[in-house]
Amino acid sequence: MSSTAAPTLFTWEFATDPYPAYAWLREHAPVHRATLPSGVDAWLVTRYEDARQALADPRLSKNPVHHAEPAHARGKTGIPGERNADLMTHLLNIDPPDHTRLRRLVSKAFTPRRVALFAPRVQELTDQLIDGFAGKGEADLIHDFAFPLPIYAICDLLGVPREDQDDFRDWAGMMIRHGGGPRGGVARSVKKMRGYLAELIHRKRENPGEDLISGLIRASDHGEHLTENEAAAMAFILLFAGFETTINLIGNGMYALLRNPDQKALLQQALERGDSRLLETAVEELLRYDGPVELATWRYATRPLRIGGQDIGQGEPVLVVLAAADRDPDRFADPDRLDLGRRDNQHLGYGHGIHYCLGAPLARLEAQTALATLLTRLLDIRLAQDPADSRWRGGLIMRGLRTLPVCFTPPPGL
Repeated sequence: MSSTAAPTLFTWEFATDPYPAYAWLREHAPVHRATLPSGVDAWLVTRYEDARQALADPRLSKNPVHHAEPAHARGKTGIPGERNADLMTHLLNIDPPDHTRLRRLVSKAFTPRRVALFAPRVQELTDQLIDGFAGKGEADLIHDFAFPLPIYAICDLLGVPREDQDDFRDWAGMMIRHGGGPRGGVARSVKKMRGYLAELIHRKRENPGEDLISGLIRASDHGEHLTENEAAAMAFILLFAGFETTINLIGNGMYALLRNPDQKALLQQALERGDSRLLETAVEELLRYDGPVELATWRYATRPLRIGGQDIGQGEPVLVVLAAADRDPDRFADPDRLDLGRRDNQHLGYGHGIHYCLGAPLARLEAQTALATLLTRLLDIRLAQDPADSRWRGGLIMRGLRTLPVCFTPPPGL
């Protein structure tokens, strides 16, 4: 790419490999005003230090009421359900003190202990899914594995009965395929999911269990203030954020490993020795190298401010480009190289500040379990197509593969 020619953003070619364009922006226009595919103008923050500061800056609101654009431009955030007012009171688009109250309530139900107790179920789901295709010698790791694993896991965690989980898989699939656009199928899926969640909350209030939704209800019934709409919105966004980020983490992570066979071999050798330390640093490096969230969700300047030497006007939207920040050579040595043993790795893959991803421990558990099981059960797993033929889902916030075809030698006995 020329040192003087500005890159073209948000094309299909860009989606295939955005990192050269982000490198140009970091060097020449680190806080860059761009017109997004929706037609909305926004500032893109690409350097690590600027990104980290912006993510924690209280002058940047998450609430879209601060957007200075006309009403028709608001709400184009790429999150399914954003045009359904009942689903909009969630952690991704509110500020303190409401954010503080809701996050405290969710944190009570979404504890590290609950995640740790959930580990055997994640392993069980992982093995069941691999059993379904291991004997065939080939699979699409997105459709056959990375998509169903987190959707079934988050359904279990929320307390969605097993007999209803395939419906959730269908609704989630519609949203993944079409994003937050106005297509009728997406709107119908959101409506069905919203109606189901309202009914489930009512049932859990009558017969609570040990699941996350029951925990939210118990918190609201003991003096806190969580309306039914807030509970439904919270369940919806946990479901949405809890499965798409993990799909992309597993898919992007396996794709990176398969394209870097030396690193894949190092991880397999560590797993064979029973050494889990490299697995833990590997997942962090995969989050940095090609993470599931390309741009952090929207922020809006509540007053004029400066970021990276650039003046931002009141009401203007700001998008922190996590994918660019996490490859900033001023922060990470040799940032375009995959190094599973990287130690100094304070990446921004799950954000920073008060909006740091609440579900990060669960996503890490799922990714560690998924990668370890795939690499130990399917020892010679490899790409089944030329990387040049890989296709990425279009979108603004998330970054993930449409498909990931692989082949391998079926394990003995399958």
